[in-house]
Amino acid sequence: MSPPTTEPSENPSAAADKPWGGRFTAPTDAFVEEFTASVGFDQRLALCDIEGSIAHARMLSECGVLSTAEFADIERGLGLVRADIEAGRFQWSVKLEDVHMNVERALVGHVGEVGKKLHTARSRNDQVATDIRLYLRGQIDALKDNLGRLLAALIVLAEREADTLMPGYTHLQAAQPVSFGHHMLAWFEMLLRDADRLNDCRRRVNVLPLGAGALAGTTFPIDRHRTAELLGFDAVAENSLDAVSDRDFAIEFAAVAALVMVHYSRMAEELVLWNSQAFGFVDLDDAFCTGSSMMPQKKNPDVPELVRGKSGRVVGHLVALITLMKGQPLAYNKDNQEDKEPVFDLIDTLAACTRAFAELVPTLQVRRERLRAAAAQGFIAATDLADHLVRMGRPFRDAHAVVGGAVALAVERGCELHELSLEDYRRFDAGLDESIYDVLDMDRVLKARNHFGGTAPAQVRAACVRARERIKRVLG
Repeated sequence: MSPPTTEPSENPSAAADKPWGGRFTAPTDAFVEEFTASVGFDQRLALCDIEGSIAHARMLSECGVLSTAEFADIERGLGLVRADIEAGRFQWSVKLEDVHMNVERALVGHVGEVGKKLHTARSRNDQVATDIRLYLRGQIDALKDNLGRLLAALIVLAEREADTLMPGYTHLQAAQPVSFGHHMLAWFEMLLRDADRLNDCRRRVNVLPLGAGALAGTTFPIDRHRTAELLGFDAVAENSLDAVSDRDFAIEFAAVAALVMVHYSRMAEELVLWNSQAFGFVDLDDAFCTGSSMMPQKKNPDVPELVRGKSGRVVGHLVALITLMKGQPLAYNKDNQEDKEPVFDLIDTLAACTRAFAELVPTLQVRRERLRAAAAQGFIAATDLADHLVRMGRPFRDAHAVVGGAVALAVERGCELHELSLEDYRRFDAGLDESIYDVLDMDRVLKARNHFGGTAPAQVRAACVRARERIKRVLG
């Protein structure tokens, strides 16, 4: 879309050119005109504005407020305006303040005086509330589509790496062995909850404010439920005051977006760590990395790093929207003009990060031998050895102490648990036998967690089957 033009006025009665100009006798200050205008960013709502206007005009015609011929002219004219916008030849004007008046002025240019009748029984207050809901609804649907691609890619990766052994961590210390596929399904769980939250948010977005007027409704015989039907809204806002002043839906979307980005940031942090020389667990495709202008050997994980960084930006928008609304009395206030730029940037940022991960995950190269070598260090079978002693009849606290002593001895010698002799173990419990070495086998340790939600490869594969069905239920 083209940038809006600033049109200096030489007419002392230029206020009359404004849709509200009848009340004023002097023109708006040039700086104030530009400062208060929103067309520089709300022109993004233009197609939604036209969609809402056509539905509004059709409803007015069906209710007898407009004639059939008047509606036909308005619908035709709005179609011409839409064509101009889509072709990039529409001329936006700061003087006309916002997307609504730019569209209306262009409509009048196409169809004449009848175009001025479009605004019957509505205000810009309920009009913009409708536009932003229409726009956000469409963007949520697009986000869900891309999130579905990412979720599907994680399932494919989880299935492929179900047998791949890696160290699981707590406190970033090696804790217990897990399947790499199981770890990918942990990412999946976070994001599937996010998809479900988007569904829930969409339900509250999809409520029609149009017909609330400026704050108190209208004296014309309108049918708001018909407008809702035409625009695909699930419900009609019950209270006119609330309808024009509510931005809860935008705050809720911001909260969902912030949580998605927190999850992306955690995923990004692991990718950055795993891609480093210190870990070496994965290789990121060259397409998602950049080099250094000074150090020729560098391959920097810029995409995950940027995703991690952008999470703070999105969280900031959530705080901005909450702060925007906290001091406003009912009903509409000009403050609400400030809701759009955060929402637009939230959408753009979340969409870009979702696409980045949806394209990165299928290219991820897993270094299985490096993962297995890391899993062989750090005494990560210690818990399994303690469980084995419990099955031999020892109380867990006693078993914990025995294995803790064995770990301390291994640390002292600089070896792993499986490298201690049976005599070493019998220093802590004389009743131990050779069966303890079976427990220290990493593959057996992994397969032993063979229950619903466990990390055994068989359970990972079963979880992948369920995951595909769960995506269908959540995303359709």
